[in-house]
Amino acid sequence: MKHLRTADLRGIAQLATQATAGVTRIAEGVHQSVWGSMGVPGGKVPGTTRGLTGLIYQSVQGVTRWVGKGLDTALVSLQPLLERVDAEAPETPEREAVLAALNGVMGDRLLASQNPLATPMSLRYQGSALDIGKSLSMPQATGKVLLLIHGLCMNDLQWQTGPQDQTVDHGATLAAELGYTPVYLRYNTGLHISTNAREFSRQLEQLITHWPNAVRELTVVAHSMGGLLMRSAFNDARQAGLSWPEHLKNIVFLGTPHHGAPLERAGNWVDALLGSTPYSRPFARLAQLRSAGITDLRYGHLLDADWQGRERFQRQPDRRLPLPLPEGVSCYAVGATLAARRGLLADRLTGDGLVPLRSSLGQHDDPQRCLVFAADRQSILYRTGHMGLLSSPAVTRQLLQWLA
Repeated sequence: MKHLRTADLRGIAQLATQATAGVTRIAEGVHQSVWGSMGVPGGKVPGTTRGLTGLIYQSVQGVTRWVGKGLDTALVSLQPLLERVDAEAPETPEREAVLAALNGVMGDRLLASQNPLATPMSLRYQGSALDIGKSLSMPQATGKVLLLIHGLCMNDLQWQTGPQDQTVDHGATLAAELGYTPVYLRYNTGLHISTNAREFSRQLEQLITHWPNAVRELTVVAHSMGGLLMRSAFNDARQAGLSWPEHLKNIVFLGTPHHGAPLERAGNWVDALLGSTPYSRPFARLAQLRSAGITDLRYGHLLDADWQGRERFQRQPDRRLPLPLPEGVSCYAVGATLAARRGLLADRLTGDGLVPLRSSLGQHDDPQRCLVFAADRQSILYRTGHMGLLSSPAVTRQLLQWLA
């Protein structure tokens, strides 16, 4: 309980209400699937029952909504009394990690239902959110801005990893060795990448505008989904005529799935399999709980046009619009593999456990989709997992070599 806040309790209550209603709908769907196989007609809405059975299910749904609304009303009335305690309570890594994972899995649903657990986007410095709408008070800031962007189901605190006596912090090391001022992005990774990119692009414009010193250089280190967000934001900024891309000098991609990840494509197979029979079809709703951010990772969607007007869970080929690396920017790629050496399986499937090596290096069978990283701007780590890129001293050394 020490990690929970008043808004968290409201959010959990809303999730419990939605979960109960969802399970009830699945149970009714299975019930009607069995009856339908015997020729018994269902209710007016597909997947619902009729008669006394339908009335019972409707009653369960109604009571669930009533109880959920009552809990929310009670917690809202208590919130002013507890807000002072919340304000004094320190932010704990455990709470933020749970919230980050929850937002990654279903952050789009949290935002759509106005759930307090939905993570707002913020740019953070020394552990606190910056008020980028006005002149920033940062006495130690230099003219070299380092922006670090986390990946799916993560948050900015997870850039500091490893045992306490051997903590690896790429941002702190680059600040100490090369004079950068590190700023960290925190965002709801369950939203579409292009949706997050628009908001991020505008926040970055304000950050650069109100930076306390003249910005000489903007460098980005992005892990996993963060790299896709950065590419999408750069394209959005150019389209909108924003000025921050003029300061952008370097982008380092750490394990970025430029061409998607097999695990999400496997999830798409689960959708198709569960939807193939009337008995399993109701359970397809469970597989379809995963967020828009996750389904964007199927092929690496960067633009609205990549997903708009298309059913997210319908199996379909890769129809992305090709988007090259940002022009005029030095781009670097670090890929990892769990294998001891390169090979067909390691490159195309195994990779770092989540992202294939070819995808992280921008390689694709279609020449139009290939991202061209110069040979001296690529690095491969062996026997290293996806999350290991955050805690690898070898990555720190490579960053220092490239950015020095």
